[in-house]
Amino acid sequence: MSDGTVGPDDGGDDLLLADAREAVVEHAPDLAALTPGRTGNLSVRDGDRFAVTPTGVAYDAFDAADVPVVDLDGERVAGRMKPSSEVPMHRHIYRGYGSEAIVHTHSPWATTMGVLHRELPPIHYMIVSVGKRVPVAEYAPYGTEELAANVVAAMEEADATASFIENHGLVVTADDVGTALEHTTHVEDLSRLYLRASAVGEPTELPESELDTAIEQFRSYGQGEE
Repeated sequence: MSDGTVGPDDGGDDLLLADAREAVVEHAPDLAALTPGRTGNLSVRDGDRFAVTPTGVAYDAFDAADVPVVDLDGERVAGRMKPSSEVPMHRHIYRGYGSEAIVHTHSPWATTMGVLHRELPPIHYMIVSVGKRVPVAEYAPYGTEELAANVVAAMEEADATASFIENHGLVVTADDVGTALEHTTHVEDLSRLYLRASAVGEPTELPESELDTAIEQFRSYGQGEE
């Protein structure tokens, strides 16, 4: 289905980046569960282009042909709908990190951290899924090159794959969209834990050595070869 917006591929592109666009549609309900209304966005990269959620559209109101495809210069090259207003943030992260998926939410606990301008310290070993801390990127108007640069700078300085944004929300990047969504949930849950613990006392941080141990353990976690 479509909102009637004419896009670059209306002449037929054989669904450029078909798998990535299908992945955006498939995981849109997961995004909807994390962020209120039509806020937030996600994207899936394939080479020097990425498929991204359309702007201002309910997450159950588009299909793969509607999903915009954008190149790393920010130009829409396919899709019937207009892309997310946060395209600058997505393309800057892809240029800087070489990752394959990005999730941006306004989930309540992570957004509370952004409103407080408070980074998430290592209060639980699960934080190592995104780094040893989650930094806070400096505020700038949404959809701007300035905000995109602030997010990348915060993640690079913290050596993290996630960042809160002052008075805005959370962004997470990973090797695939499923992992990006999973890590977004981890940060949201840890933000809730941190804020609840802070209401009672001062949360205790794990030492660097224990974080390094957790990182090593995670490398062999799961059903890989023994």
